[in-house]
Amino acid sequence: MSTVKAQPPLTMSSSGFQALRSRWNLARWAPIPLRLIVGYGFFAHGIAKLERGPELFVEILQAIGTPWPHFMAWLTILVELFGGLAVLLGAFVPWASAPMIVVLLVAIFTVHLPFGFTSIKLMAVTADGPQFGPPGYETDLLYLACLATLLLTGSGPLAVDNWIATRFRRKPRRFAMKQPGRSIGC
Repeated sequence: MSTVKAQPPLTMSSSGFQALRSRWNLARWAPIPLRLIVGYGFFAHGIAKLERGPELFVEILQAIGTPWPHFMAWLTILVELFGGLAVLLGAFVPWASAPMIVVLLVAIFTVHLPFGFTSIKLMAVTADGPQFGPPGYETDLLYLACLATLLLTGSGPLAVDNWIATRFRRKPRRFAMKQPGRSIGC
């Protein structure tokens, strides 16, 4: 009679994944993809507004009734460029996130809300390619969720914020108290 050895399953059990995650401390790396997508997304939107010409964005803001459209257009572009770059690098994320959150909320309530939740609305497919309807607020909510996660969990490894924290961390001072004949370190 021959005995056949059972092959181990090819999938990892949930306890095996938990052990791997805790061994390599994988959770600490979770903010990096969030930083990359949010940072790049904001930066790309700022670059796109500059490439098309800021005056076009000013016209859009005038059309929706934004006060001080020139100022608000440039403010939005700067928030997208510098905020996106800051999040991408993991630099000053709490301070960069606040104006980015404001830009997203303004976009939701002034542009996307009337078009519902869904960001991608396939209307038709023509010889020229797919035709889409106006985007809803879904993507804005995803960006908000990512920024909230970064605010709650921190920037993660490979972030400028971590380098600044370790570089400028105050070292405990050692004071020497002089007494006649000896010194005592505190």
